Amino acid sequence: MTTVDDAAGGGAPSESVGTTEARIVAATALRALGHALVAHDVDDDSFRRITAQVEGLLAEVEATPARVRAPLDMVRAIFTAPPPDGAQRPKFPDSIVTGKANPMGLAATIGREGDEAVLRTTLGPAFEGAPGRAHGGTVAALLDEVMGFVLSIHATPAYTGRLTVTYRAPTPIGVELEMRARLRSRHGRKLRIEAHALHGTALIAQAEGLFIAVDPERFGTG
Repeated sequence: MTTVDDAAGGGAPSESVGTTEARIVAATALRALGHALVAHDVDDDSFRRITAQVEGLLAEVEATPARVRAPLDMVRAIFTAPPPDGAQRPKFPDSIVTGKANPMGLAATIGREGDEAVLRTTLGPAFEGAPGRAHGGTVAALLDEVMGFVLSIHATPAYTGRLTVTYRAPTPIGVELEMRARLRSRHGRKLRIEAHALHGTALIAQAEGLFIAVDPERFGTG
């Protein structure tokens, strides 16, 4: 089982845009709690104690100022220049898929290997669909994310226009998965990206995506 120290306090680099190490550690603990609640037969008295503590913390958090996360700041952090070969994404801490500061997220790692984007993650019990298998929508989100990182490699902000996923085998939880994606073609604003998901050498899923490039100044403005 991954502990808070393993995920955030054991020398792992802090994600540097709009967050702190303490935020990452708190989010890691909350993700671990969510997986534990799904995976264990917790008694009602424990649930009542958890509820009381969470509601008290919720009131404390909601009394603090709202965060402002500007879309253009994200564009500058992710798309200004391609990440170096071998680098991981350091600047998207709130991503639902790769953000270590997002307590609801998947906390996957993602980086560049040559012309490919590579994502790795181990899915916990909270992302189970069929018994012992990950929900198909979770797999699709991972594939969409790794294809989206190809856009960073090409320094091109874009939105997903179409995502087609072909599932080849059930996706197990509790083991490391790997997703790889690369640009297949580009015509004007249209980028076609392909990806595949692996467990070891076993092919789990394949995906094709159509992404539509946008002006950086309009990214995130609707």
